Amino acid sequence: MGGGIARLHGELAKRFPRGDLVVSTPADPDASEVDAGFPATVDRLPIGVRRAKTLPAVLFWSRRAASLARQHRVRFVHCGNVKPAGYPARWVHERLHIPYGIFFHGADLLSEQHKIRHSRLKRRTARVIFGGAAVLMTNSAWTRDLALSLLGDLGLDGHGRRLRVVHLGTDPTYFRPGVDARALCDKFDLPDNGTRWLVTVARLQQHKGMDTVIEALPAILERAPDVRYAVAGTGPDRERLEKRAQQLRLGDRVRFLGGVGDRDLPAFYNLASVYVGASRRAERLGVEGFGISLVEASACGLPVVAGDSGGVSDAVRDGETGILVPPEEPAAIADAICRLLTDPAAAKRMGQNGRRAVETYFNWDRVVRDLRDIESQAVSGA
Repeated sequence: MGGGIARLHGELAKRFPRGDLVVSTPADPDASEVDAGFPATVDRLPIGVRRAKTLPAVLFWSRRAASLARQHRVRFVHCGNVKPAGYPARWVHERLHIPYGIFFHGADLLSEQHKIRHSRLKRRTARVIFGGAAVLMTNSAWTRDLALSLLGDLGLDGHGRRLRVVHLGTDPTYFRPGVDARALCDKFDLPDNGTRWLVTVARLQQHKGMDTVIEALPAILERAPDVRYAVAGTGPDRERLEKRAQQLRLGDRVRFLGGVGDRDLPAFYNLASVYVGASRRAERLGVEGFGISLVEASACGLPVVAGDSGGVSDAVRDGETGILVPPEEPAAIADAICRLLTDPAAAKRMGQNGRRAVETYFNWDRVVRDLRDIESQAVSGA
């Protein structure tokens, strides 16, 4: 699966020391190919992800998790999502007294907030899962504040002291400046001479804000006619986005590349002059809890223009690694992008600052260290 949550889990499975991590997760068609690359022990359920939320699947998973915990003498359980993974984590805690922690991502908390207001059963189960956790981890200060609000709704106000912010990261050895983009241009038939690219890497959903960037393009092109916009990602909003680009007569100024694999992503970032992540709070569940693509762009030395919503301000240091703008204002996005395009020195400085921030802080090695420290504290009862 693509996306920031899957990226987080995959990186943890790669970076925990061999023998220190056991992963319990649903079956997947690509499991044999993927799991072979991890030093962690990966135990696949004979159940696909779609069935994992059913009651029989939850009971099976809970019993299996308890068996794994006994077999491997597990000391702590990292719960990658509230549900369904929270059920086996709570089961193991009840039967084996092993502490667990839950990692919150943002949209998951909005979903839980909606559910507990409309279902007494879901309120009770959320209270049991949240209340039993030894530690609650969030990817940003914004997600932490949302978690505090939800804990209050559940009558668990005192559990706020268990909250820890663990900012996410990326791999600065993989995402780096200077990756040749010519093969990528050939693969996707992109002009690479005399063009300055704006790029976005995101699932095509309304809250990701690609529509606002498209609305900003006519104003950008008036000041920078050599600019084009490329979007890497798949999702349900593609048809609407393409239609709006056609209505604005942008032609090939906007390119939707579909899914760009991990192998090509460093080159895709290096194609760009500016990275644009105009995420906003949209619909009921649409929000950017942190924004891993923002720090991937910084790792590649790009200045970032980002929507000031959700947890984005934790990933982009305004005026230092990029520019934060009101995410629903095309004029603000156009102005910020044109500022960077007309001031190469400022753009370069922000890109260098972003790269330095990834090398020193926004990287997976630091994330794993933080999680191991939290794990040790929870086990010792500190």
